Amino acid sequence: MSPPSLSETNKVTDPTFRQSIMGWCFKPMDALTLARHAKRIGYSALEGIDRSAYPEVRKMGLEISLVSSHGFRQGPVNPENHAMVEAKLVEAIDVAVQNGAPNVITFTGMREKGIQDETATANCLRCWKRVLPYAESKGITLVLEHLNSVDDSHPMKGHPGYFGDDVHRCVDMVRSMDSRNFRLLFDIYHVQVMHGDLIRHIRLYHDFVGHYHTAGNPGRGELDETQEINYPAVITEIRRTGFDGFLAQEFIPTAENPMASLKHAFQICQG
Repeated sequence: MSPPSLSETNKVTDPTFRQSIMGWCFKPMDALTLARHAKRIGYSALEGIDRSAYPEVRKMGLEISLVSSHGFRQGPVNPENHAMVEAKLVEAIDVAVQNGAPNVITFTGMREKGIQDETATANCLRCWKRVLPYAESKGITLVLEHLNSVDDSHPMKGHPGYFGDDVHRCVDMVRSMDSRNFRLLFDIYHVQVMHGDLIRHIRLYHDFVGHYHTAGNPGRGELDETQEINYPAVITEIRRTGFDGFLAQEFIPTAENPMASLKHAFQICQG
């Protein structure tokens, strides 16, 4: 079946996903203070916070939407990293189960000299397939994050040398895993930097998406009029696909009041 035409305008107004906040963007604010703000604004969850804060965050009535694992630099591209990656993923799966979190993040890792793309892909798949049965048995989804390799202005605005910088390659790897428990983490900011054409990519690949991240482009700032992404249209498209997972705000605030920025982003994405 072909994806819907870009001329279709039917709008879905009922929210079908839950909003989360990526905690690292708001440091040095501690996780519990961020959680109180999140609860007041209307967010459902946090992620990217220290695991020691999970119990108190959950007591506030918030969920943990995503558990971190091995990091983006050292990944399964290189077989020498496999033992570490597998151990970190299994540990994160256990933490996710203990805290009612649906997702654990994974990455390809950086390109390495002497490892060609075909070999790097095979290495990644071999590593993930050893962990996947455990994730499936626990009801946890591993989500592979696509990152941009273009922006070198800041260590968290872009990741030059990252192997999974092509969303098409990432989707092909998700397809190869052939499991509902292995999905794509579609980072709207990173896809915009690398490929653009966001709505078309959402329509093409929504069946493979398990989690979304947001941020404005350029600069990974707020979802406001200073950046080029038309977030109301993007969010409408995500709703139209029937997505029912988490969408996490992962912008780096530039405003004097970061919580006002979070409230504004929530309202944009709530529709």
